[in-house]
Amino acid sequence: MEIRMALNVFDHDDYRPPVWKSYLYQLQQEAPHPRRVTCTSEVENRPKYYGREFHGMISREETDQLLSQAEGSYLIRESQRQPGTYTLALRFGNQTRNFRLYHDGKHFVGEKRFESIHDLVTDGLITLYIETKAAEYIAKMTINPIYEHVGYTTLNQEPTLKNQVQRCPDEPDAARGRNDCSTERLTSLVRRATLRESDLAPKYEKVHNFKVHTFRGPHWCEYCANFMWGLIAQGVKCADCGLNVHKQCSKVVPNDCQPDLRHVKKVYSCDLTTLVKAHNTKRPMVVDMCIQEIEARGLQSEGLYRISGFSELIEDVKLAFDRDGEKADISSSAYEDINIITGALKLYFRDLPIPLITYDAYPRFIEAAKISDPEKLLESLHEALKLLPPAHCETLRYLMGHLKRVTQYEKENLMSSENLGIVFGPTLMRAPGLDAMTALNDIRYQRLVVETLIAHEDVVF
Repeated sequence: MEIRMALNVFDHDDYRPPVWKSYLYQLQQEAPHPRRVTCTSEVENRPKYYGREFHGMISREETDQLLSQAEGSYLIRESQRQPGTYTLALRFGNQTRNFRLYHDGKHFVGEKRFESIHDLVTDGLITLYIETKAAEYIAKMTINPIYEHVGYTTLNQEPTLKNQVQRCPDEPDAARGRNDCSTERLTSLVRRATLRESDLAPKYEKVHNFKVHTFRGPHWCEYCANFMWGLIAQGVKCADCGLNVHKQCSKVVPNDCQPDLRHVKKVYSCDLTTLVKAHNTKRPMVVDMCIQEIEARGLQSEGLYRISGFSELIEDVKLAFDRDGEKADISSSAYEDINIITGALKLYFRDLPIPLITYDAYPRFIEAAKISDPEKLLESLHEALKLLPPAHCETLRYLMGHLKRVTQYEKENLMSSENLGIVFGPTLMRAPGLDAMTALNDIRYQRLVVETLIAHEDVVF
């Protein structure tokens, strides 16, 4: 597929939107329409969630005869072999298709759930028609994607999109001659292509957070540029950056999610890599801001990190970050007690859905902590750090450097690397699904990991 994208994506006047292909959209328009075959007689024991399309316990032969009127004809019958179970019978391709029908508040024959039988049949006919007519085309959809990985940060200026009517050269002839394949929508794909990459922007890899999504109105896949067919659950949408793609295309989309602040609504309990990419920072702003505040006025505070602040005020700091982000006020005028700030920092790490030392890397860190030889211990920790996602590793490095500076005031704050290891071990490391006894035994190794990282942060990172 020939993609007419601007060579210089930063020249907004020369920007050209991607080519949206209309072939599958046209097939959806051509798909047979549902034709309900109603039962003229009263049927006993008809389930309350079925209407006149329910014909009771009739044979397959009777069903074929009733549906022979036209493509898209459908009815519901009760199974003769398994009374109490129901079958949706549908005429497609000059033959009767039978589907086991279920109801749990919504109607379904597969993964998709529908409010009405009519919607279920409409979606089914669209899917059957498109997958029959365009099976080979669909199989090749991901071969020449329009999706391009372009580094991007915060969108400061939207491009001026010019009217374009472009043909899609690799589509069947039937799809040509209409201008459905071009649109001016500013999608996340266009955003990716028009955002200027900052020289200082960290290039962390992040997988997309795809969720099944129902699109209202016609939508096109931002990976392959093909129409997303069906009535509901036509594809998936990244909850972090808003990228819309087919379910099959989601399997080949690069791990280059750039979260959009419109989708990332909070700071606490947000995936760490998602947060730093959304805000275009090396580390979570809550980590940087709390550490800067602590180092400015709290390094000599006795029991730093060991003494807890008032939980209600710590919750206030959390809400301030979730609401105001980097504009949150955590100064001494807002929170005089430095233990409120240390408590907020610890809470941030405890609330991470994936711990700072990730579940995947956890076993390697624990195994390293069991090594008695000091030199081999440091080598093993250095190798274990390589298993962390870059944003996690950078945040851990920064935190350990800070805690090292805390220990330099041990005479005043009484916090040694061992004491800090006791505090931060369970905060930064959580056992992945281990039984209670094993998790309890791991606490001493968690402490040792953090204690060693603090003491030797200049060597292991």
